[in-house]
Amino acid sequence: MKYIKHKLYGSLFNLFKVFPINENKITFIIDSGESFKGNLDYIKKEFEKRGNFEFNFFYKDKISFNAFKNLATSKYVFLNDNFFPIAFMNFKNQTKVVQLWHAPGASKKFGGSVVSGDDILMLSKISKNTDYLISSSKKIENYYAEAFQIDKSKIKPLGLPRIDYYFENHNLKKLKEDFSKKYGINPQKKIILYAPTFREEKQYNDVFNFLDLKKFNEVLGSDYVLALRLHPKIKDFYKETIESREEYIDCSDYPSEQELMMLSDILITDYSSIMIEFGILDKPIIFFVYDLDNYLQTERGFYYDFKKTVPGKLVYDSDELINAIKNNDFDKDKIPGFIKTQFDAIDGKSSKRVVDFLLD
Repeated sequence: MKYIKHKLYGSLFNLFKVFPINENKITFIIDSGESFKGNLDYIKKEFEKRGNFEFNFFYKDKISFNAFKNLATSKYVFLNDNFFPIAFMNFKNQTKVVQLWHAPGASKKFGGSVVSGDDILMLSKISKNTDYLISSSKKIENYYAEAFQIDKSKIKPLGLPRIDYYFENHNLKKLKEDFSKKYGINPQKKIILYAPTFREEKQYNDVFNFLDLKKFNEVLGSDYVLALRLHPKIKDFYKETIESREEYIDCSDYPSEQELMMLSDILITDYSSIMIEFGILDKPIIFFVYDLDNYLQTERGFYYDFKKTVPGKLVYDSDELINAIKNNDFDKDKIPGFIKTQFDAIDGKSSKRVVDFLLD
């Protein structure tokens, strides 16, 4: 009963298998909020370089007979996150279903690493109907095999397509000027991006119960501005308490997280996988882990020893955080080794490798 709606969804799709495959048709599965779209955009750009392909977006939270027909007649189908009906969709052999996965590397445990029972069976069914899972490194293959319950032969360490963004020509000066104007800040100030993750224990989500903003700005405010980017679940739950503050700028709704990372001089985070992508920029990362012991005991855990492995300095209260920034004490020497475990190549050619592989 738990997955009955997904089974019905898949059964409806299967009715459209009577139509022939279009060798030049590509469909991207996405939700109406277009979250996690980055990888899909870069794969689309790469295919556009190769020929005259037809692109379609299949919105998984909408039902359309035309969309089902396009999906069933596509040569290539790309996903960027979970879509449970895949477990019950019988694609033709000519169709290649490719899971790009939105998150770089492997950090917090997920999927088959944390669930059991019927959920494991569902993941196995999805993976059976998935032709390829794209990852960023051969070194994380075992983690992905467990998380997705997928055969290792289907995991292809070709890179994360959206990482190609950092190898494009960006006018950082203009981006910084536009950003400063948008938020009314001094463009000469350095930007500290604070991106905390969501905790299941809600008392730890109001980050300003743990970060002394007044002291932070008294000590660092002449040189830095704090840009807060909240996890959507935190923002929704603490809307009034967090948004009422004035000692920082709220970038939670800023359209491009990658642009924010490029503009920022320092990242403060905790357990978020944003650290993996920010790490390739070789800029300081501080881990503000005021609830570390509780998090390690009650949340889903990591694929590595958190305290020994993360690419930056761990701090546990406001004073330690402020002093680390003031004294440029960042433990940056931990970044290169960490990044090597998460990426086989960082060269701006991930999208090319994926499309080359599929077309060849």
